[in-house]
This record gives sequence, structure tokens and C-alpha cells, in this order.
Amino acid sequence: MSGKAKDILQLDLYGLLGIENTATAKEIKKAYRQKALKCHPDKNPDNPKAAELFHQLSQALEVLTDAAAKAAYDKICAAKKQAEERNRKLDDKRKKIKLDLEARERQAEVQTQDEVQITRTLEEQITRLREEGSRQLEEEQRLIREQIQREREEQQNTGDYIHRNSGLGRCSSSNVTPKLKLKWKCKKDDCTNGGYCQDFILKLLRKYGDVLNVIVSSKKKGSAVVEFATVRAAELAVKNESGLSENPLKILWLEGQPEVAPASQCMSTQGSLSNERDYESVVMMRMRQAAERQRLIEQIQKEDDEEEAMS
Repeated sequence: MSGKAKDILQLDLYGLLGIENTATAKEIKKAYRQKALKCHPDKNPDNPKAAELFHQLSQALEVLTDAAAKAAYDKICAAKKQAEERNRKLDDKRKKIKLDLEARERQAEVQTQDEVQITRTLEEQITRLREEGSRQLEEEQRLIREQIQREREEQQNTGDYIHRNSGLGRCSSSNVTPKLKLKWKCKKDDCTNGGYCQDFILKLLRKYGDVLNVIVSSKKKGSAVVEFATVRAAELAVKNESGLSENPLKILWLEGQPEVAPASQCMSTQGSLSNERDYESVVMMRMRQAAERQRLIEQIQKEDDEEEAMS
């Protein structure tokens, strides 16, 4: 048995995350984020054990969110549990004899063929995860780092959001999370929901900034609510996103819309714009925005095609 497999078999992966072995992948990721945020080394600089615990949580996420690795780990855990149950039922004398026999077997490092095969399977799955770079773990840890960074920025910034390079003033309520309502055409019997699903909407909008939540209405076809982390990201989405060319999006403010600056300020901004930019530069800017939007849509479509091919 290799060192990596031994180390993982010493851990109670479900216990580390505080979940049952029947937890879904979504529940596993949620538990990991909650635990990892608390023990992240950046948030616990004075705790020498934080890094080790964070590493163990990462190992738990890797194994339990991969079907093959989880199956191998669960099989070993089930075998251990059965052995413990058998030991409990033995009387003291027979238990002592059995423990002595097992001690001699451990000293001689004698393993049954089934144990060797199960351990080898787990080791192969762990090796495969390492070779693939564990993209899922990297993504989860990236989200953790971003959330920590947002918490730090919120602590440092006690004022309202100030929108630079725009003709808008402050948000109407600094405590309201910006939310947008999305609408598109969709027939009642359309199982594709007009081409829009939760994952597609998330990929479409997160290029403007962090998206906290996407809720696609299950009762009303062609409708969704999106929650952004910042007002600026929501503004960019309202201004620039049009969705699918064959089924465009209509995006409306639901909560957190910034207040419109006074007319004098808007006129001043427009005047400075006309003085600083001529007609040609404005046209070029819009052409670049359109090209960038098209590139992002093609990139999202390519990622979807690659995911379908892999599945």
C-alpha cells in the first residue's frame, strides 16, 4: 500500500466534512466550502494546524466527489465496519485469540487478495486524480480565495459603492444585494426552456463579475432571477448582455438598482465624453465590445461541446 492511500485510509473523510456517506455531490461541496473557509491558512495565520486540516479537507473533496475513488473508499470503510461488528460479537476469549492472530498477521504484513485489490483500486483512483490536476479542487479553492478576498474588501470599505467611468450615482441601498430578472421567449411544452438553463445563464453572466446565485423559475417558463456580488457587475450585464441571437434576453432590475445621477451631472458627463472622444473612437469601442461578446459566447459554446464529448 502506498503512502497516499495509507494516509487517506487513516482519515474519516465523511467525519471531516461533517456529512453522512449518503450525501450528494452538491452537499459534499457545500460542506467543504463551509469547513475550508473556517480553517483556511489565510484566515488562521497563528494556527499551525490550519494548513494540515485544510489539506485533509481537500483530500476528502477529491475522493468523495469522484465516483470511482468514492466507491473504492466506501468499500474499504464497509469492510472495516463489518470487521468491527464481528469483533464486537465475539466473547472475550475468542476476541483475544483473534486479536493476537491479527497482530501477528499485521507484523508479517500478510494481506488477503481482496484487500490488496481494493487498496490498489483506491491508489489508482488517487493517482488518476493527481494526474488530472484535480480541476474541481482547484475551482473550489479559487472560490474560497475569492470569498475571503471579498470579506476583506467589505471590511475595508465602509462606504457605499462608487461607480467610476459611468453616469450613475450610488446604489439606492448599500445593504441590498443587486438582483436582475431575466425574461426570454419559451413555449410551455419546450423541454429546453428556450435554450436557457441554470448552468448556461451562469456561464453567460459571470464574465461581468461574481454571480452569487441563479434561480430558473420552474413554474413560469422563460424566466429567471440572478443575484450578483456587486452592483457594477449587474450594471454591466444589463448594459451589454443580449443572450442568444435566436432568442434574446430581456434583462430588468429587480433589486439594488443605482440611482440616476442628477441631470446636470449627466450633461456634464456627456459633454466631457463628446470632448474627449470623437465619433470614430466610439464606433471602434462598440465594435470591440461586440467582438468580445461574440468571443465569449463562442467560448461558452466550445466548453459545452467539450463537456458533452467527455460525458
